[in-house]
Amino acid sequence: MINVLFAANSDGWDTYSKTLRAACSEVGLAVDLRVDHAPERVDYIVYAPDSHVKDFRPFTQCKAVLNLWAGVENVVNNKTLTKPLVRMVDPGMTQGMTEWVTGHTMRHHLGMDKHILGQDGEWRSDIPPLSRDRHVTILGLGQLGMACARAISYLGFSVTGWSRSQKKMDSVTCLHGKDGLKQALTGAEILVLLLPKTPATENILNANSLAQLPAGACIINPGRGHLIDDTALLSALDADHIAHATLDVFRTEPLSADHPFWAHPKITVTPHIASATRAETASRVIAKNIQRGEAGEAFLYLVDRQAGY
Repeated sequence: MINVLFAANSDGWDTYSKTLRAACSEVGLAVDLRVDHAPERVDYIVYAPDSHVKDFRPFTQCKAVLNLWAGVENVVNNKTLTKPLVRMVDPGMTQGMTEWVTGHTMRHHLGMDKHILGQDGEWRSDIPPLSRDRHVTILGLGQLGMACARAISYLGFSVTGWSRSQKKMDSVTCLHGKDGLKQALTGAEILVLLLPKTPATENILNANSLAQLPAGACIINPGRGHLIDDTALLSALDADHIAHATLDVFRTEPLSADHPFWAHPKITVTPHIASATRAETASRVIAKNIQRGEAGEAFLYLVDRQAGY
């Protein structure tokens, strides 16, 4: 019997208790899934950073910590965690993010707001360019970024992707490094942020990098709130250099009711809904990793502690 501790909030237990047991059963794993295992008996921890578990030292027999969230910034620097840490790469989350990013890319490309919000009797006949004539840049070519890049490229857009290290994708211009970032920003009529939060990515959009974007660019951020210098973004919007920013993530969540983002006419706030882990598909990912761990195989989506993701 494999002892699995579910260390997340109570709402998560209600959702995962059935789906995770079922997923483990499907791959032939006999698991004892609980929220109250004795620490020294635990083989695997299914973990969310909002869990009460902060000290991992009592879990002496633990083989891996399987994160329920895509982001690991709230646990990767925990000095008591010396076991392998695995991030969540969930097909359901990937599809949800792809749909959200594609939808807002099309919204800005087609100028939908002019007509949705402009029901004032004025006949607006601006015709948008074809997708092949619109340049979209995605910062971050992890699982989510690559999926979004493929979908947007499939629609005919000219897509550039930027990442810390060199990547290769069909129909996507892949750039990396400092010089690559400048090139990626310069051509970005629509900029999508899908980078993890690390010391290297914090405020990657600041006064200097925002100025490198072409006039009239739109920004879409479903990645991390810390990727953008909020003050610099507001200044760029007020100066009409940036046409619009659609923001799904923020430095502090929920976003306070008096935050200037809410009232700004060039900002769309969505409440961290771009995508979420889906219990059914995520449970299969967790079960697969437990199966690999029991077989002595390398875990999928192992976190690079030095890189921070």
